[in-house]
Amino acid sequence: MATDRMVFALCAVWALALTASGIAPHDRLTWFMEVLPVLIAAPLLLATRRRLPLTALVYLLIAVHGLILVYGGAYTYARTPLGFWLQDLFGFSRNPYDRIGHIAQGFVPALVARELLLRVFGIGGRKILFFLVLCIALAVSAFYELIEWWAALLIGAEADEFLATQGDVWDTQWDMFLALCGAFAAQLLLGRRHDRQLARIGVATAP
Repeated sequence: MATDRMVFALCAVWALALTASGIAPHDRLTWFMEVLPVLIAAPLLLATRRRLPLTALVYLLIAVHGLILVYGGAYTYARTPLGFWLQDLFGFSRNPYDRIGHIAQGFVPALVARELLLRVFGIGGRKILFFLVLCIALAVSAFYELIEWWAALLIGAEADEFLATQGDVWDTQWDMFLALCGAFAAQLLLGRRHDRQLARIGVATAP
């Protein structure tokens, strides 16, 4: 099946990335916490690939999001070479890679939520669908911020690399705002394309 090949290819790419990033990460504990969503998602995608195969677009986005997490885990988000390059290029005051990660944290879950709302829950109205997807993406981001808070309480100072606030007192608010922007952009940019792929597997979408 095409879905089987896509999911296995996705997991193979993740496995290679995890292996490469896990050889000598900047901080082992931070690496584990950053890549944990990938370690959870991979078996879920394998288990559901036939019962609820997702569209190619959503699988591709999930794959890219996983690589963003793995790359950030290898260096920690505040130390990624890509982030430093962007910082120098645009004159930012901080490494912005975590901002990219939080945009993706809204962008990708938005399309996953959109697909599940249409296929599993039968949400048909375009406006209510758009709104619910935004709410879910924001909830995912807020829950992740709670996880960071719990990690800080449990681990203490060792969680600083995981939090990657870089001295920004508004970092949590920025994270959630950027995730919301990502969810908004995902629906505007990819909503119609997503609808076309859903239509090919017989899923009705609002006109």
